[in-house]
Amino acid sequence: MRLRPSSVLAAAVLLALAACADQSILPVDAGVGPAPTLPQPQKSLIPTVDIAPAKGWNGARPSAAQGLDVSAMASGLDHPRWLHVLPNGDVLVAESNKPQTPETRKSGIKAWVMKKVMERAGAGVPSADRITLLRDADGDGLAETRSVFLKNLHSPFGMALVGETLYVANADGIVRFPYKAGATAIADAPVKVAPLPAGLNHHWTKNIIASKDGAKLYATVGSNSNVGENGMENEINRAAILEVDVRSGATRLFASGLRNPNGMAWEPQTGALWTVVNERDEIGNDLVPDYLTSVKEGGFYGWPYSYYGQHVDERVKPPRPDLVAKAIPPDYALGAHVAALGLTFAEGAKLGSQFANGAFIGQHGSWNRKPLSGYNVVFVPFAEGRPNGKPVPVLTGFVDGNGDALGRPVGVAIDKAGALLVADDVGNVVWRVRSVAR
Repeated sequence: MRLRPSSVLAAAVLLALAACADQSILPVDAGVGPAPTLPQPQKSLIPTVDIAPAKGWNGARPSAAQGLDVSAMASGLDHPRWLHVLPNGDVLVAESNKPQTPETRKSGIKAWVMKKVMERAGAGVPSADRITLLRDADGDGLAETRSVFLKNLHSPFGMALVGETLYVANADGIVRFPYKAGATAIADAPVKVAPLPAGLNHHWTKNIIASKDGAKLYATVGSNSNVGENGMENEINRAAILEVDVRSGATRLFASGLRNPNGMAWEPQTGALWTVVNERDEIGNDLVPDYLTSVKEGGFYGWPYSYYGQHVDERVKPPRPDLVAKAIPPDYALGAHVAALGLTFAEGAKLGSQFANGAFIGQHGSWNRKPLSGYNVVFVPFAEGRPNGKPVPVLTGFVDGNGDALGRPVGVAIDKAGALLVADDVGNVVWRVRSVAR
């Protein structure tokens, strides 16, 4: 899109106004836990825009919690977003970004400004459209082998291995490949399993997780808008978790009203499915907290008509009081605009007693809040299958003293040795966090 000089000037003014927007009146902690503080929505012509410009590490590294150490398992990757650890210890890394299609090239000053903001955040690079395999054969925490495992994909994200079948969630559907233990590349053509909603792809990431028996896949699909402004006809089977039968490809709505779910994991004690969700923007620095929640089959979680149960979003027309009455409050708030993406439980982790029972969460970081929130990895303690206590910072230091983003965490996973892996899509690194206790 080519903007006229007057349009460029208007865009610059819009950016300047956004930079001068209001600031949070509550600390991040006020929006954390099972009963977060939910202030009145704030309406403004220009939403708050404050994002840490992408800079890269330049030899530095993030800071790990006491008793832990962090090092790079692999660096020089191309926008690594998601991780999957294979049974033999190999690590698959989805190097990916938003697909560039005619449907995503929206026009208008606001769209142009948001595009420029996201580019500053490191999200404007083309998608590598591949999955890379990392192998640490000698167990020293550094991948000696790196190979292109799958290529020519379409903005891949989630991965799931069931037996000798590897499933990959592209931005427009789930495909499968045959897998043999120890393979460093797959040359077979993909076989389609089931389509997933695509088109505009306001939220493009599609994650998958397999049921314990491998017969079903559960797929996350984010909304096609902030709060339905693109029309609810474009939100069919979106803002949802879908259940896919792997044999037939038959798909059904498993849970809905989840604006942008990403990470999913089975809670080890109860076997329940949990997810992290990015909530809506543009109603204030302190609304709405992103969250961690168990997922009930058939459950409706409010989007776009309400948030945190029956808190109605007045922007959405026409209202749906019938659906609001059914909205399930999330289990645990993570803070406003932290952009929680990665999720894995501590099952198999060897990071000390403090991190033995609970969930690790990769928080990509805010753009709609002053001051910044997220840009870290946290651990939410669990007891008897439920969150129990405040989040504990695990990995911090992703934003430097100048407000620049050295990195941004996304996917998290536990490796075969019990260390925590973190995909950093701005730093282009997979970090490995291990215990230093002897």
